[in-house]
Amino acid sequence: MKLPLPFLESLQDVEGFDKDAFVRVHESGEQITSVRLNPNKNSTPGFPLTNTIPWSSQGYYLPERPLFIFDPLLHAGAYYVQEASGMFLEQAFKQTNDLSQPLHVLDLCAAPGGKSTLLQSLISADSLLVSNEVIKSRSSILEENLTKWGGANVIVTNNDPQDFAKLENFFDVIVIDAPCSGSGLFRRDPEAIGEWSEQHVQLCCQRQHRILADVYPALKQDGVLIYSTCSYSKEEDEEVLDWICDEFDMAPLSLQVDPGWKIVAVQSDKHKAPGYRFFPDKIKGEGFFIACLRKNDGGATSLRPPKKSILQKLSKNETAVVEPWLRPGSGMQLWKQGDRILAFPASLEASLLAVVEKLYVRSAGISIGKIAGSSLVPDHALAVSIIIGNEIVTIPLKRPEALQYLRKEEVSVESGHRGWALVQFEGIGLGWVKILPNRLNNYYPAAWRILKTH
Repeated sequence: MKLPLPFLESLQDVEGFDKDAFVRVHESGEQITSVRLNPNKNSTPGFPLTNTIPWSSQGYYLPERPLFIFDPLLHAGAYYVQEASGMFLEQAFKQTNDLSQPLHVLDLCAAPGGKSTLLQSLISADSLLVSNEVIKSRSSILEENLTKWGGANVIVTNNDPQDFAKLENFFDVIVIDAPCSGSGLFRRDPEAIGEWSEQHVQLCCQRQHRILADVYPALKQDGVLIYSTCSYSKEEDEEVLDWICDEFDMAPLSLQVDPGWKIVAVQSDKHKAPGYRFFPDKIKGEGFFIACLRKNDGGATSLRPPKKSILQKLSKNETAVVEPWLRPGSGMQLWKQGDRILAFPASLEASLLAVVEKLYVRSAGISIGKIAGSSLVPDHALAVSIIIGNEIVTIPLKRPEALQYLRKEEVSVESGHRGWALVQFEGIGLGWVKILPNRLNNYYPAAWRILKTH
């Protein structure tokens, strides 16, 4: 892997940059693989979890990269394949917020969903995560990954950053993993090297300014902004921190970082705002930068619930049909949009209605399904959720049958049951089948099926 000379020269003044070691690690061809477990789906993947990632409570390095696509637990949302450096978001989030309190959290540039699934695992059940992706084609994979993760307190949106100004002073935390020149991913994605240029860095810097300015009104007073990039360039990192401090009334925040982690703590030139940079020749992971700031101005949100909403509460009869499918005491309020039913934490009713009124929502909470006659046609999201009831008929599948199911092929099962059943792998829901007298219908989503055969 040949790194461009103008790129290496641009890093000479970046604190912690060691040219020889940096070039050497990029030429080594080494690839780091890491995963983060879903704490709400207690299962151990079928590959060795050798070393923990020191700044992550659920993160592990793998000795080699398995064929993840053929692991049913990945499709069930039992873990997420995530780059180790990005998992440091856990430290930034925990050290700057009281996680025991209900929080409104926005992940603004969220696809494909690594940071959103991490945030959902950290927040309380009464907290709200709004996970947004501005590019429509990328918002579908974000929705898929969050559906598999199974949490009910999530809204997936597809909006431009400026749309969030309509939710003034609404969020306690805004996470912006900003679009950037991508130099931190050169080792993982060599094709990105050809796209790097000083002009591209400047273009990204301008885009980062616009994103930050557009979303700033949505952060409430004393709220926390967590800003990150996968770029080494000071123009996209420290200089953006100085720009934020120049433009807005924000106080930079320091984080406690174990010296043994070998993360490089830096400060911006003008305002001495702390930032944290990850070099792949120093840590076991890719290039990354992160910083936190607290908003001093603004106020509390003053949003009133809308008089009318596209969401309607279920009738008593409809609720009676749905409730047996849900875990008792899950604290859900049931809503209907058209004929689709969704479950969302009752404690977040006002927040849900406010977001649905102001933004384009792809999904909210857990999609339960729809009522046909006096029975429920369940949605796949319910099958992989953490609110599914314990009384549902389940069918355990071994790995070969689970893979057949995930390819949307015919699966042969022994069961005297007729009707809907939840197929599971190692005790975790994969999806629905409907058992009929002479056949079994596979209801795995066609768009998500495994296409590879080996």
